[in-house]
Amino acid sequence: MSNTAIDPSDVARRVQEDDAEDIFVLDVRNEDDYDEWQIPGSTNVPIYDELLEHDYSTLETTLDELPEDEEIAVVCVGGITSARAAEFLREHGFDAKSIDRGMNGWGRVHRQYEVESVDGVIQIVRPGTGCVSYLATDNGEAIVIDPSQYIDQYLDVADEHNLEIVGVADTHAHADHVSGARRLAGELDVPYYLHEDDAGELEGVTELEDGETIPVGNSGLHVIHTPGHTPGSASFRFGDALLSGDTLFLRSVGRPDLEDSAEDAVREAAGQLFGSLDRLTDLDDETLVLPGHFTDEEIRPLATELEELQKETTNELLSYVEDDDETAFVETIVESLADEPANYNEIKQINWGKQQPSGDTEALELGPNNCAAN
Repeated sequence: MSNTAIDPSDVARRVQEDDAEDIFVLDVRNEDDYDEWQIPGSTNVPIYDELLEHDYSTLETTLDELPEDEEIAVVCVGGITSARAAEFLREHGFDAKSIDRGMNGWGRVHRQYEVESVDGVIQIVRPGTGCVSYLATDNGEAIVIDPSQYIDQYLDVADEHNLEIVGVADTHAHADHVSGARRLAGELDVPYYLHEDDAGELEGVTELEDGETIPVGNSGLHVIHTPGHTPGSASFRFGDALLSGDTLFLRSVGRPDLEDSAEDAVREAAGQLFGSLDRLTDLDDETLVLPGHFTDEEIRPLATELEELQKETTNELLSYVEDDDETAFVETIVESLADEPANYNEIKQINWGKQQPSGDTEALELGPNNCAAN
């Protein structure tokens, strides 16, 4: 990477950490693209088309609005037009760099957090996609849960912590990102765990059973079948933590319409989800919920006790479960479903083993995370 570019991981660190050096993120994409998906706290000056023509007139008119004493990170789609803008800004005295590979690079960022309030859990957050995965560890062994397609990220974390990966699991067949679980398990020759109802045409799957415990070190992952988001969705109890996949998020629950969007099917799946959440709310109030996704929550690591999530002000849908109001739960979901995740049908076909990845799988999962029900 040149000295006129900045690593997107460095941008993510400086955006997220309060004590990190400030950075001003200037997004030069068109307004529609910015409104759909952007780096938190960034500023949009929609001059992408002008930059393609080497036209800097609008950028020049905004110079007085840019910080002179702060590093500027310029971003576009792939890091080409942003490099032109950054060069123009440097010529006018600004400390400006282009974010390497643009929003494509932002989508690949993985950040690691240790969950200090429970033993043996490492959380891996992708700030650009809203995806969260985990290593559950004990006595030198680890099981990786919901890994992304960038499996080196997990191998590096295991090496850093001197852990042996003894298994890889998906909480469900994902619709928003291409799973790296099968490939990671294959490279390490360890079991790949998934519930049979989500296995599609996959071969070599070790099927999850409700109530079983997957051993890791001297501990284990306790499997809870929690259908609703998908028929085979599972959550894992690990010590005092609940790895809730796409069943329960911090401010919402997993949407139940990505298998079948017909209203009758959505209502049936929402009813199943209500039953699954009712089961999870029987866990101790102090259970630390570790979700599989987030939207704009800023806490890191992403973790909240179950008792807090049952409050309407925190998670409206889960509060209906606490009140045993299935009608309000289902109707709220049916009335508030947003746009589906980008390319979700193609991603599910890949994760079901019905379609081989082809072309640019990286591009399939870029964009906002829309896995929540409201």
